Amino acid sequence: MIVLAQQVASHPLSPMQPLLFYVFAALTVGSAWAIVLSQNIIRMAVYLLTTLAGVAAIYFMLNAEFLAAIQLIVYAGGTLILIVFGVMLTSKNPFMQLVTSPLERALGLFIAASVAVMAMVALLNSPVPGGAAAPAAPAGHDHVARIGRALLSDYLVPFELAAVLLLVVMVAAAYMARRTQR
Repeated sequence: MIVLAQQVASHPLSPMQPLLFYVFAALTVGSAWAIVLSQNIIRMAVYLLTTLAGVAAIYFMLNAEFLAAIQLIVYAGGTLILIVFGVMLTSKNPFMQLVTSPLERALGLFIAASVAVMAMVALLNSPVPGGAAAPAAPAGHDHVARIGRALLSDYLVPFELAAVLLLVVMVAAAYMARRTQR
């Protein structure tokens, strides 16, 4: 997060940019915590949508438009919708409350603390560029065009297989939910 803040602050675009970064970062971290603390599945999905949108906003601020678009299309648009439909189709009560035992909470806190410590160690041991501006996007965004051409020429078969696989999973979930309700 510190590295991202330095990269965003190093852009000479606007004096509002560091403030916007901190707003989006706080929104992202806050909604991620809300996912963890919530006990309602539907609210968790809404908080997940907010988290994914906050990450996409940070990607946009770093001039990574392709990553931001993928974040919104694939994760917020695709995966989140699959989660919501999966919950709605397979659950008898989609508004049920999730209750965890004290042991599960302690295990979750231990895992979260371990991951946080590992992330901090990795952050402290990685070189941080001091004040260097992040590279600007190439003129005309040629990198996005190259990625699009590669996806639709060199990697067309795996790309289409992934799309078909997601469709099959969605149809199978709907069929299984319908079959068990009879």
